[in-house]
Amino acid sequence: MTTLILGLGNPLVTDDSVGLRVAAELRKRLAGRPDIEVDEDYWGGLRLMERMVGYDRAIVIDAIQTGAPPGTLHRLRPGSIPTQRSASVHDVNLSTALALGRQAGLRLPSDEDILLVAVEAEDILTFGDQCTPAVQAAIAPAVQAVLAALDETPSDDSPGDARA
Repeated sequence: MTTLILGLGNPLVTDDSVGLRVAAELRKRLAGRPDIEVDEDYWGGLRLMERMVGYDRAIVIDAIQTGAPPGTLHRLRPGSIPTQRSASVHDVNLSTALALGRQAGLRLPSDEDILLVAVEAEDILTFGDQCTPAVQAAIAPAVQAVLAALDETPSDDSPGDARA
C-alpha cells in the first residue's frame, strides 16, 4: 500500500504553516520508508486531488478553524470537512474534486482511505514565522496522530469529526 502524507499551508502565515511543520517532522521520522511519501503543498481542491493520483491512501495535515480551542486536533474524512478552505471561485472543494477525478477514471484513494488531520488554528491572518503557542504545542500530538493513523485500517476510524 502506498501512502501520501501531505502537509498543507502557507509558510509565511503563523498558524496556517502548521501542516508544513508537521510534515517536516514526519519526513525525518519516516525517511527510508519506500511505501510512504511525505511532501508539502499549498493548494486545495483540484490540485490537491491531482496530487493524490496513484496512491492507495492519503493523510493530509492542515490548519482549520471550527471554533474549537486552538490546538485541538480533528480527524476528518473528505465528506466531513466543515470548511470550504480548499475551494475558491476558481476551484472546487475536495469532495467535488475527488468525485470529478473518479469520474475521469483517475486512480485515487477511496474517501475511507483519505484522512485529514487538522489542527485548530488561532491566527491564520498574521504574517509570521512561528505558530501561536497553542498550535505550536499541537505539532507533536499531530505527528503522533499521523503515525498512529499509518497503523490503522479504514474500519478503525469512525466517520465524521473524531477529535484526537
